Amino acid sequence: MTLRRTAASALLALALPLSLAACGSSDDSAGADGWTYTDDLGTEIALDELPDRIVAQSSVAAALTDLGLGDKIVGVFGPVRNADGEVDTQAAGLDVDAVEDVTGGGDYGDVDLEALAGLEPDLVVTSSYLEPDLWYINADVQARLEEAFPIAVISFDGKTLPEIFDSTERMAEALGADEDDFAAGREAFDAASERLSAIAEEQDPSILAVSGSPDTFYVSNPEVSPDLKYYRDELGLNLIAPDNPDEGGYFESLSWENADTYDADIAFWDDRVGQAGLDDLKAQPVWGRTTAAQNDAYVPWTSVAPPTAQAYADVFDRFADGLEENS
Repeated sequence: MTLRRTAASALLALALPLSLAACGSSDDSAGADGWTYTDDLGTEIALDELPDRIVAQSSVAAALTDLGLGDKIVGVFGPVRNADGEVDTQAAGLDVDAVEDVTGGGDYGDVDLEALAGLEPDLVVTSSYLEPDLWYINADVQARLEEAFPIAVISFDGKTLPEIFDSTERMAEALGADEDDFAAGREAFDAASERLSAIAEEQDPSILAVSGSPDTFYVSNPEVSPDLKYYRDELGLNLIAPDNPDEGGYFESLSWENADTYDADIAFWDDRVGQAGLDDLKAQPVWGRTTAAQNDAYVPWTSVAPPTAQAYADVFDRFADGLEENS
């Protein structure tokens, strides 16, 4: 499918449902060729000019910043700080004080559309874990955004980590990044992969990737999650897969009364919950029966990271540090 729209008409479309009094746009004059890009969902975006003002989901914004496009990021949506008030690991490397957060105050995927429109973006960028669902954009917001702004998507669905890096770099290059600057991140990723693989071969602990909410204990699935699958299949880590994943396949939901269903030497805990979340996990009595809990063997899991090679090199090194500390 093809999406062709000037920035000015985009703002006019959004002005109707939002009743915005004042929304500008970038200059409508353009070169003969303009700018076109086909994203991972097959959407062709055609604009008069190379996008200069971008609003992006926080991890994608951090990735584009990592690849040299930080000056184009004017706004973000999605998590920027964790429960401890620190910059969330999924936004690592993003200067969160230099961009406007347009995350809405409602449920998951809510975006403050009026604040977003006020930033006059040329392009909105996010990702997709389950196509065609967009990450941190709910269905209602998506429908309204698509009427107003071009949306470019990096898909993670069914891809390996290196393939995800390829997609991010392809988009970054199209937006004006220099591909020669990507090599250092790839080299760092290869080195971190070798280190983590060597530690896994030497120690060979069983690992369970977990996260929790007040009512539910989640066991994540290395059959589907790109990072966990890479750890298991490419680096040789002994990651336990749940027997009965929920729809979508990313995890199995259990009651806390069944939190000891799977045993492992190490708990790979989702660091998005912050220290308070880890403390809550440790306080669960049934979970306390597991080997990892009894040995206080916890390694933070960056379950969502900026989708670049350098970002994951940093994640892999933190993972390796955690395994060494628990050896």
